[in-house]
Amino acid sequence: MSNTSPSALASEFLRVLHRRIGPLPGEVTAVVAQLMQATSQGHVCLDLLPRDDAVELADQLLSSGICGRAGAFQPLILDLGRLYLARYWHYESQLAKQLGQLAGPPTTLDHAPARAVLDQLFTNNQQQPDWQKAAAAAALINRLTVISGGPGTGKTSTVVNILGALQALHDGQLIIQLAAPTGKAAARMAEAIRARKHQLPLPPAIIDTLPEQAQTIHRLLGPRPESIYFRHHAGNPLPCDVLVLDEASMIDLALMAKLVDALPAHSRLILLGDKDQLASVEAGAVFGDLCSLRALDQTTCDALAALAGVAVPPSAREAGPIGRSVMLLTHSYRFDGRSGIGELARLANQGEAVAAMALLQGNQFADIRWQEGNMAQLANRLETRIREGFGPFWQAVQTGQSAAVVMAAFNRFRLLAATREGEAGMHQLNRLSEQVLRGNQSPGWYHGRPVMITSNDYNLKLFNGDVGIALDSPQGLRVWFEAEGGLRSITPARLPPHDTAYCMTVHKSQGSEFDQIALVLPDAPLPVLTRNLIYTGITRAKQFAELWGIGASLRAAIEHAPTRTTGLADRLGAG
Repeated sequence: MSNTSPSALASEFLRVLHRRIGPLPGEVTAVVAQLMQATSQGHVCLDLLPRDDAVELADQLLSSGICGRAGAFQPLILDLGRLYLARYWHYESQLAKQLGQLAGPPTTLDHAPARAVLDQLFTNNQQQPDWQKAAAAAALINRLTVISGGPGTGKTSTVVNILGALQALHDGQLIIQLAAPTGKAAARMAEAIRARKHQLPLPPAIIDTLPEQAQTIHRLLGPRPESIYFRHHAGNPLPCDVLVLDEASMIDLALMAKLVDALPAHSRLILLGDKDQLASVEAGAVFGDLCSLRALDQTTCDALAALAGVAVPPSAREAGPIGRSVMLLTHSYRFDGRSGIGELARLANQGEAVAAMALLQGNQFADIRWQEGNMAQLANRLETRIREGFGPFWQAVQTGQSAAVVMAAFNRFRLLAATREGEAGMHQLNRLSEQVLRGNQSPGWYHGRPVMITSNDYNLKLFNGDVGIALDSPQGLRVWFEAEGGLRSITPARLPPHDTAYCMTVHKSQGSEFDQIALVLPDAPLPVLTRNLIYTGITRAKQFAELWGIGASLRAAIEHAPTRTTGLADRLGAG
């Protein structure tokens, strides 16, 4: 989001309106300021219906000259009892219409070969019902498929099987595109698909048609310099028959609307993500809104049974076109009953704050640990943990190991913070890490400095979230980044804006995984401390997760589950 404060944005917006319209009623001025504050916090709109003065306020807004009904050419739009900035109303209504079209009538499918290829691809899953196979069947039937699951639930395996099945049924002729919100997420997705596709029991000619590269969404759409618009849109659609989007929970309303707008009329869209992770940084909660509509009717269950031989129960709630497109993967193959990480994530996700604290304090699992105390009390222990956690990385740096070895060592451990600023914020923890590892040496560039890119640079092919490490070379200091098929280096002077990266915010960690993490919480409960943040932080760890902070702050975070105000689910449900 913008670095400008919400109050400053609201003041400037109101000044513009004042110059255009003249003085506004006090109630209108107040609600506009509230709307600007809400959008800065990720809400798409302001719900006026719960207000006692909703009718009177609506009348005042509509007579003010700055607000109109749906479709009006005004700065504000009042629709379905919600007040929108015009651009967000446009994005939301456009996206709802296009997703509704994607979720329309099922595609034409020859069931006999489709069932044969699904039986060929899904042979080892002992879970009943086999939701992975059901999701694959749904993707063959539908043009829109939404697959949500936590870490280790098999999303990547499922989507590789889906792509293999689609190509097998279309003689390998489909154009498939892979994309993700960040460069790191795109690289992980491509790596996982490359590793998995050669295990498919399909002819080599079909396997060779499966893509091995993924792009960021911005690069896929084709950015225009100094513009919010992209090269690909409805008038110049993407060259693809199937688009797979990973880490879809990170995609905000505006970007998702532009992406779906760029799809060809015949294409399929497959969204992968975890509905329980943090929502996008910018306004919207598109993936969560879609998953909230999940409902399978008897017709859909019968179709899945006929195609996949999977008996899934119909939902109690009424199912709409979108709801029939949503599949949930719930069984984790990474975190079994012996996993403290998995159990802690489950309790946090369910809001069981007391049970989560008891689990952490009980020391019954070796893969989770709780460090109780405020930042002053934890200072010495945290320095020791930094020294231990980054020890293998720092040793690789100091002994002159290759960039690949150094990068692998760095990715074993990461500090995570809830905020950028403050004593437990990202910047302070990065300063502390440098002090622990380097002593009181001068700041700036040095051999071994890890950095995270914070702004896209399409010329350098560096994207927000990419992590690199500065290493000495005969040509001077170079910053090494993961690239397609290996590593590449760039001089520090050419880098776009960046931060030191021993510690990253939980938001920035999405799309990444580490062997070990240490999640450091601020002493005081803050609005950003939410259930989704705790869950997301915990599940970045593959082997060991450690939480640091005051118990009251952790409990408050797990109990705090705010939802974003949008109208997307209502629009889609009504459709």
